[in-house]
Amino acid sequence: MRLLLVEDKDSFRRLLVQALESAWEVTAVGDPAAALEALAEAPFEILVTDLRLPGMSGLELLKAAKRRHPALRAVLMSAFGEPKDIVEAMRWGADDFLPKPFDLDQFEEVLERVRALAEAPPPDPREPWIIHSPAMRELDQALSRAADTGFAALFQGEPGTGKGRAARRLHALRHPQAPYLCLSAPALPPEGPDQRRLALLQGGSIYLSELEELAESGWGPLARAMDSDLGRGIHWLGSCRELKALPELLRLRLGVIVFTLPPLRERREDILPMFRSFLEARARQDGRPLPGLARGVEKELLQGAWPGNLSQLAWAVAHAWRATTGPVLAPLPAFGPDSGGALVLPWPAPGTLAAMLASVEQDAAEALLRKAMEGRRHDPAQVAASLGLAPRRLAGILREHHISMEEE
Repeated sequence: MRLLLVEDKDSFRRLLVQALESAWEVTAVGDPAAALEALAEAPFEILVTDLRLPGMSGLELLKAAKRRHPALRAVLMSAFGEPKDIVEAMRWGADDFLPKPFDLDQFEEVLERVRALAEAPPPDPREPWIIHSPAMRELDQALSRAADTGFAALFQGEPGTGKGRAARRLHALRHPQAPYLCLSAPALPPEGPDQRRLALLQGGSIYLSELEELAESGWGPLARAMDSDLGRGIHWLGSCRELKALPELLRLRLGVIVFTLPPLRERREDILPMFRSFLEARARQDGRPLPGLARGVEKELLQGAWPGNLSQLAWAVAHAWRATTGPVLAPLPAFGPDSGGALVLPWPAPGTLAAMLASVEQDAAEALLRKAMEGRRHDPAQVAASLGLAPRRLAGILREHHISMEEE
């Protein structure tokens, strides 16, 4: 995991690098300008910075870094930190504050906790939870009751109904700041979940998607991981089409509480609010004004069959958004992504040729990634191989583009 260290005292910077280099891929710099250059050149998961720096404070650096990379985890250090600085740093997304002097064991302990959050970040608290329909209101009440327990939970339903979204909701109700890791069950290694990850996730949750696709050889290792000392310190969540598709070995462990997600055709009161929430998220992500909807779009949305459920709805928003250049959202595509079609990208904001090309490249990369992920979220290793990327690198790029490995 890549860590950017910003410390202007040469001797202390060298000491921290020596302590970290065996477990981290460290880039160490002495001033904020060099830090911003490093952030522009390569992705980092964690930023560790002193508060008092030449030319720019660590707090100002944190704000600039978070604007460019919202998912970046951050730790601030200082011998002179005042309460107002700490409060402001936390408001801007710092995960911890280390008062100097500190011992290296304390430093490494903080970074291991932040590593868990970087590898398994808590769900975005801004994610909408739409419950206008009676079915979803009933589900929300059941999730609230389950939040008071530590039992494992299983979410069943058609693909794209929002099983991953409901799992994130349950996690947020239980412990919103704890680590949350989504794993594709079919992509688990033969020996089961990684023990190092289980150690980092203590007190958090693991969500296993598409459990019905897990090979028979994986049933035993997964059950043993859940029953282990580390496994008992984690809340286990899972999803499948239906509970009876799972072997008894997993039903007994994951089916303690079962939630059924209704398809979108049975919760039409939620279609328009969900569409608007997807559209608002795209506008916020790209820093663009929220477009209006042409007359008839709402009727078109409500009359759609939506066999792809929320995944299809999100795809329709993304396709129309990329084609939108004015104050009104472009026409919706024919419902349901197909294997062909044109690559539609928005015009970049006016600027230098280099800046516009960079913007187009960013939009094209996102569009290509989303296309590559269609129907293959259960096998990230296969997607990574098809794109010529290492799985860990693919996961990092998806986070940069705000693309979830989970279904909607």
